[in-house]
Amino acid sequence: MSFLLEIRVRPNASRNKVGGSVGEPPRLVVAVQAPAVDGKANAAVIKELADAFNLRSRDFTIVFGELGRDKRLLVEGDEETLQEKVEELMGEPKLL
Repeated sequence: MSFLLEIRVRPNASRNKVGGSVGEPPRLVVAVQAPAVDGKANAAVIKELADAFNLRSRDFTIVFGELGRDKRLLVEGDEETLQEKVEELMGEPKLL
């Protein structure tokens, strides 16, 4: 089963972190240390999301926003479990 995940990427962050929300509708914030150059930030984002959701990197596919900060990803996994995890992560304090 697939789940659509909307995120906002913060490249060049001081540390890697998944948590918090931004915007309307709310998007999950993913901060990565990698720069937004040559797909490095995208690779780091997928790795951090895989760790946060306890899934494999190949379970994540960027379907929109490959070159932008706002991205839409298709996530393979149990929809209910993924939704609960997203809500848990979004409830964490926002990154500044």
